[in-house]
Amino acid sequence: MTTPSVRPRQITDAPRRRPGRSAYPYWFYLPAAVIYTVLFLVPTVASFFFSFTRWSLFDFTFIGLDNFVQFFKEPALIKGLVNTFIYGVVTSGLKVVLGMLLGVLLTSQIIARGFLRSVLFFPVLLSSIGVGMVFTVLMDPNNGLINDALALFGIDGPKWLTDPAWALMSVALVDVWKGVGLATVIYIAGIVSIPAEYFEAAKVDGASSFKSFWNITLPLARPATATVIILSLIGGLRSFDLIWAMTKGGPGFTSDVIASVIYKQYQAGFYGLSTAGNVVLFLIVTAIVVPLSMFLNRKEVEQ
Repeated sequence: MTTPSVRPRQITDAPRRRPGRSAYPYWFYLPAAVIYTVLFLVPTVASFFFSFTRWSLFDFTFIGLDNFVQFFKEPALIKGLVNTFIYGVVTSGLKVVLGMLLGVLLTSQIIARGFLRSVLFFPVLLSSIGVGMVFTVLMDPNNGLINDALALFGIDGPKWLTDPAWALMSVALVDVWKGVGLATVIYIAGIVSIPAEYFEAAKVDGASSFKSFWNITLPLARPATATVIILSLIGGLRSFDLIWAMTKGGPGFTSDVIASVIYKQYQAGFYGLSTAGNVVLFLIVTAIVVPLSMFLNRKEVEQ
C-alpha cells in the first residue's frame, strides 16, 4: 500500500513588495544637506554677491566689477600670485615625495614602527598658529636654536624669516614638517592594501627592493598619490595661518600669498575688495584642482 506524497503548503499570504522605492532612507541625508547648505552653499553664494558690492556691516551698494578691477591693480597681487603657486607646488611636491618614502619605511619591518607612526603624525594635530610661533623663535637668526645647532658644525645659518630669499621657503619647510604626517598615513593605507603575493612573487624572481618599489609599490599606490597631491595642493594654495603667524607676508611683500593680501584688505576696511579677492582665490583653486583631479582619476581608471 503506497502512501500519498504530501506536498508542503505554499505560503501565499507573504506581504507583497510595494512598487517603487521608499523615500525613508533619503531622510538620513537631510542633516548633512542642511549643514552643507548652511556652512558652504549659503556663504559661497553670499560671497559671490557681495563681491559685486561695496559693503559694510549695515548696508551695501552694488558697484559691478569695480572690486575685481581694483583687486587686480593691487601692487602686491602679482607677487602674491607667484608666491601662492610656488608655495603650493613646493609643499605638495615635498609631501608627496617624503610621504611616499616614509610610508614605505613605516610599513617595513623596523623596530618601534607603531611608535614612529604616532610621532610622525603628532604635528598634524598641532595648531598652525602655535607651530608658527614656535618656529619663529627657533628660526631667529641670532638666538634661534636652529642656527645655534648649525654653528656647532661650522655652518653660518641664514636669516630664515627676515631674508627675502629665504622667508617663503622657510615657511614652506615648516608647512611640510607639520603636514607630512597626514601624507604618510595616506600612503601607509595605500601600501598595506597591496596584496602581499605581488611582493612575494617579485622576491622569488630575484627582484631587488628598489625594483619592487618601482614596479609594484609606486604604480599600485597611485590612488594614495592622487589623494595626497589634491589635498596638499588645496592646502598650499589656500595657506594663510602659518604664513601670517611667521612672517605676516614680509619682509616687505616677499612672502605674501593671495590669502594674506586678502586679509590685509580686510584689515584696511575694504570689505568688498577683500570679498572679491576671496572669490578670485576660490576660482583659482577650483580651476587648478578640478581638472587635475579628473586627470589623476582618469589615469587611475586606465591603470
